[in-house]
Amino acid sequence: MSAEVNPDLIVDLKKFGVKSASACFNCGNCTAICSLSSESTPFPRKVIRYLQLGLKDKLMESPEPWLCYYCGDCSETCPRQADPGEVMMGLRRYLTSMYDWTGISRLFYTSTVFEVFSILLVAALVGLGFYTFHGPMLTDRVALNVFAPNTTIEILDLIMLGVLSFLLLTNAYRMFRAVMGDPAQYPELTPFEKQQFQNRIIRGIPAPLFISEAKEFVVHFLTQKKFIACGTASQRMQWFNHLLIMTGYSTVFLLVVVGLRWFQRDEIYALWHPVRLLGYYATFAILYGTTIAIVGRIKRSKTVYAHSHSSDWAFLVLLWLTTFSGILIHGTRMLEMPLTTYYLYVIHLMIAVPMLVIEVPFAKWTHQLYRPLIVYLMNVKKRAMARA
Repeated sequence: MSAEVNPDLIVDLKKFGVKSASACFNCGNCTAICSLSSESTPFPRKVIRYLQLGLKDKLMESPEPWLCYYCGDCSETCPRQADPGEVMMGLRRYLTSMYDWTGISRLFYTSTVFEVFSILLVAALVGLGFYTFHGPMLTDRVALNVFAPNTTIEILDLIMLGVLSFLLLTNAYRMFRAVMGDPAQYPELTPFEKQQFQNRIIRGIPAPLFISEAKEFVVHFLTQKKFIACGTASQRMQWFNHLLIMTGYSTVFLLVVVGLRWFQRDEIYALWHPVRLLGYYATFAILYGTTIAIVGRIKRSKTVYAHSHSSDWAFLVLLWLTTFSGILIHGTRMLEMPLTTYYLYVIHLMIAVPMLVIEVPFAKWTHQLYRPLIVYLMNVKKRAMARA
């Protein structure tokens, strides 16, 4: 089957951080050394060859960039210093922009000016909203739910959750269509199967196959367990830091967006209350994990930290500042400092909301969904192709 060639693809990819792919001469060393590469999904060599040849459609269909966790082994041993690990990272940025039907991801990844402006704009809108609509600022006690009623914030949170979920899931569906390919490629159902499944066919695959593999999606989403297979103790520690950030982020997201009425209360819970313990875990996990990642990038202590895209910094810094400002709010509440608490709360949301609005559907946070989704879809595809 013929494939359309885009001669400008490798030039376009440079905007996403893919700067050394042309140095690769396809020796295959990176694929041989990668502990996650397999016969059915060999990488990085295959996708690097695709981008060198300008095969955009082939890249869109490729799951391999999402199966790479960037341990750095391939870049450390590349005889041409083509930095295949960073190429895979750049491809993930590019693919994220291609799945995004709004075009915002592309702007975010290719323009630092747009990235900074969008963060500042959302922050300014949050600040303006509080300046215009905040409740009474009681000074005889800390009354956060008078200044910013949790019922109102909860409604706004749920609206935001709905919008972000719509954007993220519609982009994920575009990924699904790309990597699952043409429905005609799958073996035709027998007459008995057609009668059994009737209308329960999703792009050529019986719906029960999607249901039977759902457990794998949940497991990989919660653990990112393929990352553990990267090998050395240093790389396993990298997985641990990644897991801390992911679980801490997910925990605080659920507390703030779904469980706000229990999380944001004027009375302070007892030390061993489950909500307070979850908040402490999320705080520690995010602060520790992001600090390690930020220090690593400043020192360039590992191959994976040698190159840092502005979007990497934006995610880490916004997440760190969100967590740190949350700690300050908790401290001023404990010390009964009303006005300081209110002002810090506004600053906290001026950091947190841009992070959520930008990162969840358009930037770094998408990895948290796309990686386990790809593992899940590849398992479904494998079973569908084997069905006969």
